[in-house]
Parts: sequence; structure tokens; C-alpha cells
Amino acid sequence: MNAKQILKKYLSEIKKNDKSGKKINAFLQLNPNAIEEAKKIDSKKNKGKLAGKIIAVKANINVKGLNASCASKTLENYKSSYDASVIKKIKDEDGLIIGIANMDEFACGSSGETSVFGPVKNPQALDLISGGSSSGSVASVSADFCDMALGSDTGGSIRNPSSHCGVVGVKPTYSSVSRYGLIDLSMSLDQIGPIAKNVSDSALLLSVIQGKDEKDSISQDSAKLNLKEIEKFPKNIKVGILDLEIKDKRIQKLIEDKLSEASKNYNWKIEKIKIRNIDLAIGIYYLLIYVEFFSGTRRFDGRRYGKKIEDVVGPEVLRRILGGSEISKAEYHGRYYHLALKAKKLIEEEFAKAFEKFDCIISPTVPRLPHKIGEKISVEEMYGYDALTIPSNLAGNCAVSIPCGKIENVPVGMQIICDKFQDGKMLQIARSFEKL
Repeated sequence: MNAKQILKKYLSEIKKNDKSGKKINAFLQLNPNAIEEAKKIDSKKNKGKLAGKIIAVKANINVKGLNASCASKTLENYKSSYDASVIKKIKDEDGLIIGIANMDEFACGSSGETSVFGPVKNPQALDLISGGSSSGSVASVSADFCDMALGSDTGGSIRNPSSHCGVVGVKPTYSSVSRYGLIDLSMSLDQIGPIAKNVSDSALLLSVIQGKDEKDSISQDSAKLNLKEIEKFPKNIKVGILDLEIKDKRIQKLIEDKLSEASKNYNWKIEKIKIRNIDLAIGIYYLLIYVEFFSGTRRFDGRRYGKKIEDVVGPEVLRRILGGSEISKAEYHGRYYHLALKAKKLIEEEFAKAFEKFDCIISPTVPRLPHKIGEKISVEEMYGYDALTIPSNLAGNCAVSIPCGKIENVPVGMQIICDKFQDGKMLQIARSFEKL
């Protein structure tokens, strides 16, 4: 099928099951020019690497002419005047943007429930949360509304919902993908990454969007992904299993069974590993994002564009703004935020030591199954969803969540973490698990 035919198939599925039928609520806006753009792609003689691929984009990434609302009334009517660097790269390779995906409001959330436009349902279990904050991006892939999607990951925002919805979600090495055009939650942690139905497609999209960008001062060049190498079997792999107790033993058993299968089939060496100070990760993370999010939201004052953020946002966004305001007060200067940065460095160093011995570190992606939409859980329980994903954001390493099996018909993800700029090796290992 050509791009136009593939697009029409997906648009039909969206019409049937996104706003009606199952009402997954994955999309906030569809691209009104998509059919014309598909025709242009089909008419080209020399097509790009993404020709025929239909892609959803999280609502905090700018796509020219579409609304980058961050799923908030603050920016409800804000229309992007430019393409983010990742979007330009996708368009240059003939990828087709189908629409803007729902998300937790301003990426503040772990469940996909904080969007002002309503929660995103889990396509694999409709009464359960999809996970967040890249809820719509992941759900659109899981529901077969598109081939792949872009999300952003601050502390697990790609990997968390990918685990719940049974797809592949990649957090690339920090600084390896440009963030120009991303309305970020936390400047020192955020990373744009791909979501797809399989490892090969996620690698393809990552190969397009990675690379240094003069518009993003922290971006760096990294070794270009060799897509053929990712399909090859990696030899002499030493795997570290994160030695961290989680309450749901069924999840732990699924991971251990999958590792045991890999050990038998591939002769990989597997050993338990402890990472010092990892128990501090959630506390460090929220100190950093409260302060950085508060600082970043000062531009949403209602004067230049949008509405004043404090006047219209939901309780989770307001909690983070007020928390950041308190921590940032002059009498606390240097007392908490800078100590958190020092502790972040300690975790980064511990991971660096671990990767001197191991090729990858494996754990469950999320330590619990998703709760029912609308179910009241404590803030501590909600923040706990990201307990196993946050450390790799603090360390700046690459990490991926791949489907590992199901419990009570709900998907469970396995997380693979590799050292900085070892994204290719990580995807090669992930592909090997996928082949089992």
C-alpha cells in the first residue's frame, strides 16, 4: 500500500474507535492536510526512509499549523508557527504526521488522567489507565491508529505507558535527540523519543531524529544507528538484574522467566546488581522537576499567548508549580535544588561503574499493574509508578521498555538500560528478546 492508502486505513480506525466506539481518546487533533501530504509523498520518485510511515506526535512538540496545547486550557488555542527539529527531520524523510496526541497536562502525571480533554484509555484493557505522560502517543500505536509516535520522557513518560499498553518505547541517551520545539517539563531530564509496535520500527524512527542540532545547546552527536546491526545477535552479553524488591511478585517472575529463556538460548551471563543511592531517585527527581517546571512556566503569564497558567490548570500541575515556588524562595537558595543536583551526579556515577562490568541492566519497567481510570490512589502511589524508570533519566542513560508478557490480560514491560550513547547496543539486545 502507498502512503495515502495506509493513512486512510488508520483514519478509518480512528473514526471508529477513538472518539466513538471504544472512545480511547488518544488524539486531540488530526492533521487536516494529511491526505494532500500523503499524495505528495506517493508522487515522489526518490522517497525517504520514513515514506509510508504514519506518525502521531505528543501535544508538547511543535508541528507547524497544529495545536501544541500540552493538553491544557493554558495553551488550548496556541497554534505552532514552526516545526520542532525532530518534526523537520521526519518530514525530510517523508514521514507523515497524522495528528496531535493527548497527554497528561504539561506532562505532569503518570497515568494519562490529568489532560483537560479527558483521560486516555488503555487499548489493551479499556477500563484501565494507559499510563503517562505520553498517554495518547502510546495509545495511538497500541490501538493501531498509526505506525509509530513521538513522546517525551522526563522520568518514564514514554516507557511507563509503553509497558501498560504493550508497545516498544525508547528513552534515548540524554542530549542525543534535539529538544528544540519541545515544551519541556524539566530541562535537565527531558528527552524526545520514539514509540512503535516493534524494536525495528523504533530504531528506524530514532535513526532519523537523533543527532546534534545547533538550535539545542545541549545536543550532541552520537554514533548513527546501524539498522542492520540491530538485527544481528549480540554475543558475550553480561546482564545485570536490578536487585530491588517490588510488591507485585508476578511482575518480577515474568522478567526473571524471560531472562532465564534468554540465558538458555543465547548463553548470556546474568547476575544480580545493586545500584547505590537508587532509593533516593524519586525524592531527587521531584525536587528537580518542581523547581525546573516552576521556572519554565513563568512565561505562561497570559500576556503574550494563552491564559495565565495558575488560573486554569488542574491540581497536579498546580501542585508542582506551588512546590517549585516554595523550593525556589530566596531563603532556600542552594539548600535543596543544588543538593538534588549533587545527588543526581552520585546516581550517574553509580551507573557508570555498573556499566564497566555489565552490558545492560534489566528490571521491570513499572513495579505495579495499572489502576482503573478514576480510581483514587495516593500521590505517593502515583509517583511510585516511575520508581524504576526515573534513575536512568537522572543518570542520562538510554533505556527502552519492551513487552514481556501479560498478567490478568494486562501487558507488562521489561526495561533494558544501557550506558550513555549505547542506544544501538540497547536496541540490539531488545531485538534479541523480541525474537525469543
